[in-house]
Amino acid sequence: MSYYNQLNNAFVPKYLSKLQAQILSCPYFAINNLNSDFIGTKGFSVVFQRSGQGEVIKRFPFFQQYLNQALHSDCNAFYLNPLLLGGGSRVQPHIDRSLRSYCKTIEPPSRVSVLYVHVPPDLVGGELVLRCGKRQVAKIQPQLNTLVDFQGDLTHSVTEVKNPLATRLSLVCEQYNLCVRELEDIPEFLLESRAIKSKVSKY
Repeated sequence: MSYYNQLNNAFVPKYLSKLQAQILSCPYFAINNLNSDFIGTKGFSVVFQRSGQGEVIKRFPFFQQYLNQALHSDCNAFYLNPLLLGGGSRVQPHIDRSLRSYCKTIEPPSRVSVLYVHVPPDLVGGELVLRCGKRQVAKIQPQLNTLVDFQGDLTHSVTEVKNPLATRLSLVCEQYNLCVRELEDIPEFLLESRAIKSKVSKY
């Protein structure tokens, strides 16, 4: 992969509409549990190993088509999160390492996959900016039903959404290829959300 690739018209439109409705109505959907880089955003997160994918689908069946399409066979641990940006929201430059809260030695993911679930046609801002070191290598305008894969070691950010009433919804999955020792520290399935008092895990 050369920094990133993208697949247009990744799913049938009916699935996108259902996915948007299910995410926004999910009881775990709340002010984001992510770090301070995610300014004014909403969502929730699911941590899982490849062996826990069935549990993810059991609890969130609306993620199944996305997971079947987006997950790469060489990855074995994942951090999945819907991400909603509204007017004034933005994401500061960062490199994803979300699983480091479970294993401190983990390097950045092999890749990050982003599906644009809802993008208003008049959206101003909300672009995904990719950098390799100090060099900008891409500025991606979000497009409805586009699946973007980018290298997990790239610094990335999302520019501020300028429309006061606009919302931009994506589904993001950090995909890791961990060694056996690192994988031992990762929950097989775990839910993170500010809508619940503690993390929910089956395993």
